[in-house]
Amino acid sequence: MKQLLLLAASSAVLAGFAHADAPEDTDLRQQSVIVTAPGPDRLEGELIGNATSIGREGIIETLGPTLGDTLDRQPGVSTTFFGQGASRPVLRGLGAERVQVLTNGIGVIDVSAASPDHQAAADGIDAEKIEILRGPAALAYGGQAIGGVVNVIDGLLPDVLPERKESADMFGAYNDVNEGTEVAGRGQMVQGPFVFTLTGSARDFGNYDIPGMAESAQLHAMEEAEEGPAHEEEEHASGTMENSFAQTTSLAGGVSWVGEKAFLGVAVRQQQAQYGLPGSAHEHGDEDGDAGDGVAAEENPFIDMEQTRYDFRGGIKFDTGILKELTTTVSQADYEHTEFEAPGEPGTIYETDGTEARVEASHEIGLLKGAVGVQYTDKTLDAFGDEAFITKTDSNSLGVFLYETIDWENGFGLEGGARVENAERGNAAGDTDFDLFSASIGAHQHWDNGWFVGLQVSHTERAPNESELYADGAHLATAQYEVGSVNLDKEKGLNIEATARWESANASFGVNLFRTSFDGFIYLAPGLYEGLEEVDGLPVYLFSQEDATFTGAEIYGQAYIPQGLLKADWTLDGGIDVVSGELNKGGNVPLMPPLTINTGAKADWGLWSAGAHVTWADDQTDVATGELPTDGYTQLDLRADLNLAALGFGHDGTTLFVDARNVTDEEIRYATSVLKDRVPAPGRNIRVGIRAAF
Repeated sequence: MKQLLLLAASSAVLAGFAHADAPEDTDLRQQSVIVTAPGPDRLEGELIGNATSIGREGIIETLGPTLGDTLDRQPGVSTTFFGQGASRPVLRGLGAERVQVLTNGIGVIDVSAASPDHQAAADGIDAEKIEILRGPAALAYGGQAIGGVVNVIDGLLPDVLPERKESADMFGAYNDVNEGTEVAGRGQMVQGPFVFTLTGSARDFGNYDIPGMAESAQLHAMEEAEEGPAHEEEEHASGTMENSFAQTTSLAGGVSWVGEKAFLGVAVRQQQAQYGLPGSAHEHGDEDGDAGDGVAAEENPFIDMEQTRYDFRGGIKFDTGILKELTTTVSQADYEHTEFEAPGEPGTIYETDGTEARVEASHEIGLLKGAVGVQYTDKTLDAFGDEAFITKTDSNSLGVFLYETIDWENGFGLEGGARVENAERGNAAGDTDFDLFSASIGAHQHWDNGWFVGLQVSHTERAPNESELYADGAHLATAQYEVGSVNLDKEKGLNIEATARWESANASFGVNLFRTSFDGFIYLAPGLYEGLEEVDGLPVYLFSQEDATFTGAEIYGQAYIPQGLLKADWTLDGGIDVVSGELNKGGNVPLMPPLTINTGAKADWGLWSAGAHVTWADDQTDVATGELPTDGYTQLDLRADLNLAALGFGHDGTTLFVDARNVTDEEIRYATSVLKDRVPAPGRNIRVGIRAAF
């Protein structure tokens, strides 16, 4: 009842300011074409599902140390937060292998989905744009997109000639919460039909400050009850999150030949990262567990990661006939990371190399517009060392998809398609083979008064990943002994989504309601391994399969008010998202996000602007077996910008800014993080930076 009342009240507020008065000749925002969506190019507001495009300015404004942290303000998006070194986005309560993270429309080819402590080989720090598709996108990208897609577009391989012959975009900032610096740069030059692009970035973050103890109150109370006075005598980390440092570098370059009706390009990206694993320190000593002086020495494990990626992309347009455009993309990547117990003490090495190729042909037959495509993936994952919880696994898949849309002049439209895919996994523990089928059908109606309504039904299927099938070992980063099962069946989902949106020149408002019923949902749950609840001192967690249901909603709105209060041009925005994940036989799906409300206001005087953003997250008490409740929080962020371009420095976008994040130094713990009870988010942070466009 509490969540329903909050949802209703917030909806009324959003609906109210979405209808705020403003001149009709003022555009609220320029909608972007969502290139990630299947079928013909369409704007954000033309899709039934909730899609978001975040440009360079928006990325810098919300930029966090990792991809998940950069996006967690967006409706329906949360983060797997694992300190400053690793996080992936969670969409509508679904993460890991159910959310496909892409770079320029092709998978990141890393091991980030296998464990929350593994960094995703995609970041926003030097990205041109990030697109988010919430809900099933499996038709275009396979079963790993059963929960949605996040596509990081780096702009290395343009398919049209830029308007300017030369351009550059530089960014730099200092953060006091970790005494950390971050820089990024992009340069582009056009020589005849050739476009040369170079990007680079670097971060150097120290351990970050936290408001209080690293342990949550719930965990502290539980351990105190189990251990008694001895627990009170232990020294607990506070003030600073130990072993939370992060250092990253990336360098990438691309060259494209762009003709009138065709393009062809190649790009190379090399990135490295070294980051601590907070909350997962190991004990090290002699055979008696001592360091030599009778006291156990605590070590600080960290990960050293490196990936080299090659992208090839080309396309051709046709003037006549049914076939309109043919695009081919091939990506190959070599990835390796080493998990060190301490400096000079390598523990486990993970290696993966893979190739992904995608061919897509767009066509048009009368009013019918669509695309047909083929996607192929071949990847090998291997792990070495005493703590490797998975052995060498070969994975490959081949999928064929078709997506069609048709729109009539009266605003009514239909869309839908299907995908057939075969996925194979090969491992010493046994080979598996899955035949997968996904399909969707949807209808929508546009009206001239700005209203859009739509309904979509989709059936999706996903093959279990390497860890779910073959894991068998201690996973120290998450403090679990994980056991997979080769007997797992494919995961099936039936999704129904309804949307209603209204938009004028100065305001917008939208609601998306969704429900997904899973047949054979795969999740980690406490269990027994050979009759034992613990192995090597770690609790046993089994990859289990059970029917589950996800139900939720996203409500979002925005309004533009020129020459309003204090003679400023005001932009107001807000978003609400709520989702529940329940196992059909009783209990909750692990690590679900709580009801979350985001609101923001920005006042712009031309030369300078100021804004505030508030995130309110409810308590999460609907927890899974073995999981502690998570306290809610209220986060206040402030920002001020000086428009240097208005003073004659650089092009549009050249800005000097100062951020104050988590102004009240709130203790923030993300319910979607496996470390939520041991690793809180950073405390108050003053961030000063500059973006320069030339």
